[in-house]
Amino acid sequence: MAIKKVILRVLRIGALLLGVLLLGFLSGCWNWFVESQVFFTDTAIEQTPLDLNLPFEDIWFTSSDAVRLHGWLIPASSPDYLLLFCHGNAGNISHRLDNVRLLHNRGISVFIFDYRGYGRSQGRINEKGFYLDSEAAYEVARKWAEQNGAKLVVFGRSLGGIAATHLGATKHCDGLILESTFTNMGAMARAHYPLPFAESLLKHRLNAVDQIIEVRIPKLFFHGDKDRIVPIELGRKLFEAAPNPKEFVVLPGAGHNDTYFVGGKDYFKKIERFFSSL
Repeated sequence: MAIKKVILRVLRIGALLLGVLLLGFLSGCWNWFVESQVFFTDTAIEQTPLDLNLPFEDIWFTSSDAVRLHGWLIPASSPDYLLLFCHGNAGNISHRLDNVRLLHNRGISVFIFDYRGYGRSQGRINEKGFYLDSEAAYEVARKWAEQNGAKLVVFGRSLGGIAATHLGATKHCDGLILESTFTNMGAMARAHYPLPFAESLLKHRLNAVDQIIEVRIPKLFFHGDKDRIVPIELGRKLFEAAPNPKEFVVLPGAGHNDTYFVGGKDYFKKIERFFSSL
């Protein structure tokens, strides 16, 4: 009987361990699936600031979990303002240079970086690394801003707005600009994949709406009224959850990826006024 009890106990422990391993495996598969639908990495650098006659410095830096990351610092002639540019979920920093050039032409220095797995940055992207990389980039930007007496504004477009909101809620900066940004991944799932329980399962992933309430600095929101990827309603909900001071700017006729082009001079004037108000 004693041997039988020992065997049963071993079997129970084995079943428990197997269950834990199975849950871990399923959780890992779920995370992989979720993140594979969000992050679309691109390692091909199609151009550099040199191709646009922009002054720049290659910046190599390391995340807190020892991943080597890459970015470009494009200084303006007068270092009054620095914009930390958190790009969206596809492409890499080389695909944002036209936008960077237009910001630089208005006297704004820019530090733009790639998350792990994008461009020249090493590693493999996931949600945790996404935040760690933005924090590491913030430290680079903070040090440059302090050394040059510049105001530091964090800018996030689309998914990059989630990282930017995280920085605004947890780090010291002078302003936050969010463009075409959503509330959380659950809301995006509801908008694009009306599956049962999708929103409740994902509402805590890539969640900006719960962090925006901690962002007390001035905030400027942009959103195109023709955005078919991130519905403008999600941008408005994020704005509504944010404390003052804040401003929401609708870009008539703009979709998801053409905001600064469709917005034109008025768009950049709004950014200039935001900087000068800080």
